[in-house]
Amino acid sequence: MRGAARGADFSFVSPVVKYLLFVFNMLFWVIAMVMVSIGVYARVMKHADTALSCLSVDPAMLLMVVGVLIFLITFCGCVGSLRENICLLQTFCVVLTLIFLLQLVAGVLGFVFADKARTKVTELINEAIVHYRDDLDLQNLIDFGQKEFSCCGGVAFTDWQNNMYFNCTAGNPSSERCSVPYSCCQIAKDQAVINTMCGSGLQEQNYLEAGKVIHTNGCIDKLVNWLHSNMFLLGGVALGLAIPQLVGIMLSQILINQIKDQIELQNYNYRHQTDPWR
Repeated sequence: MRGAARGADFSFVSPVVKYLLFVFNMLFWVIAMVMVSIGVYARVMKHADTALSCLSVDPAMLLMVVGVLIFLITFCGCVGSLRENICLLQTFCVVLTLIFLLQLVAGVLGFVFADKARTKVTELINEAIVHYRDDLDLQNLIDFGQKEFSCCGGVAFTDWQNNMYFNCTAGNPSSERCSVPYSCCQIAKDQAVINTMCGSGLQEQNYLEAGKVIHTNGCIDKLVNWLHSNMFLLGGVALGLAIPQLVGIMLSQILINQIKDQIELQNYNYRHQTDPWR
């Protein structure tokens, strides 16, 4: 009887694996709720939808969709680990594996079709230039990019001709006619006061003359060069995204196998308790 009682108390399910998977999912569950909250807040507070039409996806909507997806996946992981539910754990494991494979495929396609990706980025930047004055957040994003990469426009500084406020047509009544944003200017780090009109009328000048005041190279080439020179950093980011997914897949699969072994043990004990000769 003592041996039978010991066998009944034994469990293949490791508490360490079980609660480690629960804590792992709970962490990302909280992150998902924060993402959804930020997305909802940004969507409610944002009214300039036409300005963001230049972007393929509304960032607020993207944040909400990704947050809801992470919430549902981690919910399956949390409940599945606590309740030792094989169905929920298998759902969690399969979905996480599919997401990992999709990210891997997307990364490979990005390298294979780099030229098409560059063309798409060029189109997005040109559209963003057109809507520069329509939305303050978009304006700040472009200014940050141009100052960070020391560039101006998409391919060249003359791309600002496509913006209705900066184009050089004779009938343009804007005070910024034939100018470029101040973020294109070569600003010294120790310069306390920035002249926001430093790019005034520079589209009418040639590259050499304009290059004395502003950055004449486009942001696309600067971005490509930055990507090439920071491959290790990008690889580290990709690895940082992949490791949590692989850990989640591994822990869920271990727990699934342990639960299956426990079920087999329970069935074995039940058969021998009802029929000790079997």
